[in-house]
Amino acid sequence: MVDALKRASAKRITVVAPFYGYARQDKKHRGREPISARLMADLFKTAGADRLMCVDLHTSQIQGFFDGPVDHLFALPLLTNYVGSKVDRKNLVIVSPDSGRVRVAERWSELLGGCSIAFIHKTRDPRVPNEATVGKVVGDVKGMTCVVIDDMIDTAGTVTKAVDALIEAGAKDVIIAATHAVLSGPAVDRLKKSRVSEVVVTNTLPIPEESRFDNLTVLSIAPLLGRAIREVFEDGSVTSLFDGHS
Repeated sequence: MVDALKRASAKRITVVAPFYGYARQDKKHRGREPISARLMADLFKTAGADRLMCVDLHTSQIQGFFDGPVDHLFALPLLTNYVGSKVDRKNLVIVSPDSGRVRVAERWSELLGGCSIAFIHKTRDPRVPNEATVGKVVGDVKGMTCVVIDDMIDTAGTVTKAVDALIEAGAKDVIIAATHAVLSGPAVDRLKKSRVSEVVVTNTLPIPEESRFDNLTVLSIAPLLGRAIREVFEDGSVTSLFDGHS
């Protein structure tokens, strides 16, 4: 599509890709692996894209892979507004699925009035893709409502193990909140069988009917993208959309 637009003499081409494919392959985990996230950026640029607009990149450094402006938008306000309207914030704990996302958990806490934070210590085997071994819960979750946050749910193996770990640690209730619902392989069955009370995602990826289940809530990312597109094409400020606070 970008190539067709370029050959049709388009003045400017902006690619709106809410879900950036291959984002997790942003570095070489082992020898002789590709850095596919960089390759995707190169393909967009070679095809003729002038600007990229994405939501919740797996890692922020992917912005540097593209030789041009990258608007990195955040679903954080959308997710926090929904979760905050559903739960008692006094008994709420934001749970990072690993130590690497504690900063994101802190931003959740700020937007929800300073609630508690916990994280789950986990290890990952580089030979087994998309899954991690869940360790112990670090933080007090006994009798609390826990919100497990992540950028995406792929096979749901890690996140459902996290739910079990939190329940065993005494959590009263567990909600999962993620931006991208990849839901590959056994993900739907795992989430259906899990003790999670609600799974909250956005529609950055299409979710077919067969992948939907009773306690799945899908929030629309369209208003965020619409505002960003308007700011870009009216030469306004997109900066206010980057910090996750507006």
